[in-house]
Amino acid sequence: MRTLEASRVIGVARLLAGLDHGPLNDLHSHLQTHGPQPQLTRDDYTSLAEAVGLRGRGGAAFPVALKLKDLPRRGVEAVVVNGSESEPLSRKDRLLLAQSPHLVLDGAVGLAHALQAPHVLIAVHDHEAATKVREALMERHDDLAIEVRDTPGRFVAGEARAVLNALEGAQAVPPGRRVLPTRKGYHRRPTFLSNVETFAQLAVLARLGSRGFSSTGVSTEPGTQLLTVAGAVQRPGVIETPTGIPLNTVLQYVEAEPGPVLLGGYHGRWLPQTDGLTLQRPDVSAGIVLPLGSSTCPLGEVTRVVQWLSSESAGQCGPCVFGLAALVDDFTRLTAGDPQGWHDAQRHLGLIPGRGACAHPDGSARFLASALEVFGDDVHSHLSGTGCGRPVRGVLGGAW
Repeated sequence: MRTLEASRVIGVARLLAGLDHGPLNDLHSHLQTHGPQPQLTRDDYTSLAEAVGLRGRGGAAFPVALKLKDLPRRGVEAVVVNGSESEPLSRKDRLLLAQSPHLVLDGAVGLAHALQAPHVLIAVHDHEAATKVREALMERHDDLAIEVRDTPGRFVAGEARAVLNALEGAQAVPPGRRVLPTRKGYHRRPTFLSNVETFAQLAVLARLGSRGFSSTGVSTEPGTQLLTVAGAVQRPGVIETPTGIPLNTVLQYVEAEPGPVLLGGYHGRWLPQTDGLTLQRPDVSAGIVLPLGSSTCPLGEVTRVVQWLSSESAGQCGPCVFGLAALVDDFTRLTAGDPQGWHDAQRHLGLIPGRGACAHPDGSARFLASALEVFGDDVHSHLSGTGCGRPVRGVLGGAW
């Protein structure tokens, strides 16, 4: 184990290799650390991704090989790097863009060449990360049209179809129709779109091959993963770990306080206990681990989050516009000790899933339903009129 400035490594460093000596913003230091990027064919990438079971490192955790197979053999319009990391608790993608931009570019450019896609588009909402990528591009001589595009930082603006809308100059909201980018993506043409870490993983996989890549992690999806760890810990930051690492190993490493843990961010779920749990997809798709600790009011924290989630609605469907607003009222009343707030929350949480125009209402409902289940004792304390006796410290909302 070794400590990095804004990131740490448990086990072998791959995505974060070299960062213990500082950011790899220049091409020379990047090549010294990682070596040259091999030129692979489309079938090479597909076979490698299939051999190691590589999944996308965003929220959906879709198998990369299946996404590649769904693209037509000709006519792929673009490769899109989704750097719109709008989950407030996540920092892993913007760290890669800011501190190791060439690794991400290697993955995107290498795949674009293999797919014969004429465009690489990098969608970024963080100004520092966008600047670092633009500076990195000035050193390279890739025979492709590569653009860095600024995108909004709103929560739903990071959804894949919302990113495509933004790239085409439209409003950065999900369009409401669930059409895969591999069929109709950028300019309604077939597009390969994935998040930043996925492209960095592809760059590492191309260099190491399936056998080298599989020398760490679990057999079902070997390799390493990036985790953003925050909350009630002494050593917050972005950590690279082998896939399948025990959650308790990570919690001990960051010196976390005992108590419930949020896994997956604002669309994730709460864990009442962590014994025997390992971190691998799909459970850790968003790469966020947040211990809550014992000094803050859990229901107050959750209520602050649902207020924010409601404010981030794209305003396109009833479950999001009215359902999340109703849940804000429900949890506010519940936290204040109104039993009807608890009953109304249960009812509304049962009505929302599966009816939204995008994943936002479903993810928000999942987060809230698990909170009611895990924080049952706190619910009882609030409904008894005494409350839990703890202030709301903003442990879940420090990144807003």
